[in-house]
Amino acid sequence: MNAGRIVLIVIGSLLLLAGLTAGAAAAAVGILATAQSENGYLSVPEETYSVGTYALISDDININGISAGDNVGRVQIRGTAPDGELFIGIAARADVDRYLAGVAHSQLGDVRFDPFSAEYEETAGAGVPAPPGLQDFWAASSEGPGTREIDWPLQQGNWTVVVMNADAAPRVTADLQAGVRVEVLGPLAGWLILGAVVLVLGGIALILAGILTGRKRGGPYPAAGGYPGPEGGHGPYGHAAAPAAAAAPAYTPARVEQLTAGRSGAPYPARLYGELDPGLSRWLWLVKWFLAIPHYLLLAFLWIAFALATLVAGLAILFTTRYPRALFDFNVGVIRWSWRVAFYANGVLGTDRYPPFSLERTDYPADFDVTYPEHLSRGLVLVKWWLLVLPQALIVGAFSGSGYVMVRQAGNWDWDGAMNWATDPAAESLRSAGSWTVGISLLALLVLVAAVALLFTGRYPRPLFDLVMGLQRWSYRVLAYTALLRDEYPPFRLDQGPVDARDLPARTIAATDP
Repeated sequence: MNAGRIVLIVIGSLLLLAGLTAGAAAAAVGILATAQSENGYLSVPEETYSVGTYALISDDININGISAGDNVGRVQIRGTAPDGELFIGIAARADVDRYLAGVAHSQLGDVRFDPFSAEYEETAGAGVPAPPGLQDFWAASSEGPGTREIDWPLQQGNWTVVVMNADAAPRVTADLQAGVRVEVLGPLAGWLILGAVVLVLGGIALILAGILTGRKRGGPYPAAGGYPGPEGGHGPYGHAAAPAAAAAPAYTPARVEQLTAGRSGAPYPARLYGELDPGLSRWLWLVKWFLAIPHYLLLAFLWIAFALATLVAGLAILFTTRYPRALFDFNVGVIRWSWRVAFYANGVLGTDRYPPFSLERTDYPADFDVTYPEHLSRGLVLVKWWLLVLPQALIVGAFSGSGYVMVRQAGNWDWDGAMNWATDPAAESLRSAGSWTVGISLLALLVLVAAVALLFTGRYPRPLFDLVMGLQRWSYRVLAYTALLRDEYPPFRLDQGPVDARDLPARTIAATDP
């Protein structure tokens, strides 16, 4: 894949993400607009606020960018004094500060609901304020018995809300509720929807252009079991015309017998290969994750394009029973690229050779490919990626997901694989007690053991490598099935080793036979 196509996909992915973000924002704004239209205001629950000083004031309300006459929104404050008469007013902060200078008053801090709690910051003073109703600086005010209410249009400036007893007596207690009405929510939701549509369509167009423009046709896709790849293919999946000796050193008759021992069943048409590098560095694995960052960044965008291509392909299969070849080649290429990076960096640590920036098959010692299906089931495309794959997903999740937590409590470390940290009530108490949790998957643990062995012995244990490859092969088969690339259900088997022997071309075995 050339740089131009990657640039198109990256830009398209960014536009698609921006469009989806705008769509989510439009949905949130729409929900707020709907809630606002029900009672006119978005209000917090009514609660009782009580201070021992002469006045309760709000934090600063800074409003900028509003011109005179703009109908942007309104603020509503409602309050009821259990005993006596209540005053509610809103004014410029500077005027309120002059009015309450030297007077003991309280400023409302953090407020939490369910359960309700309020924090107050008190300012000391020995003065006694004049009745608030006699002041002429209020932008809006209301006083008297019963429920009082102010409804104030938003204006530019620095404002604050003041709640007092109407006679300016100390000890203010009131049941208060505040609400806001934003007039621009409806139009804003509309503009966000329009922007989301434009961005999403533009992103989709650029991604598809990157996938389809100037692509190279893939090599032949034979039936499973015979696997001639394009010229330059590596290992057992090399080109049919390549010298047989190229694969011979790794696949002697004894090695083939070892790989095929006890195996039965047909080969699966999604094939994963990786050959262990015999000269691995003892320490390079410590920094491979850092060296692979450029790959991770590009793959993040390519996987966005992968998801889009899979969706489009699913619709095409539903109507034509065919997976568009261009989309198929691209999706297989993304998985292939990801597999090379995993084999190099964190999924296997099987080679020190830096992965190529390519969707195509190369001579890299790790490969993935899928036999192109001429026809796919219309019915299966609706259920296999979420329903039929569930048993496989549970198994793959069991060895690729986090299986254990380590708990530190009272100075002791214990392993606990049963606690559900999302729902177990004990989890919260452990977290509040300063406990720690550490999760690691079985697959990651095996790779870590191999890395430690490599660091101290200079060798990657071959049985461990074969097991890791078997787990990865199972995962990638399930991924290919979930991505609609094949209709054949992945086998419930652990095919260990650098290659599933069922995939070895007959020519490879014959060429290595004595």
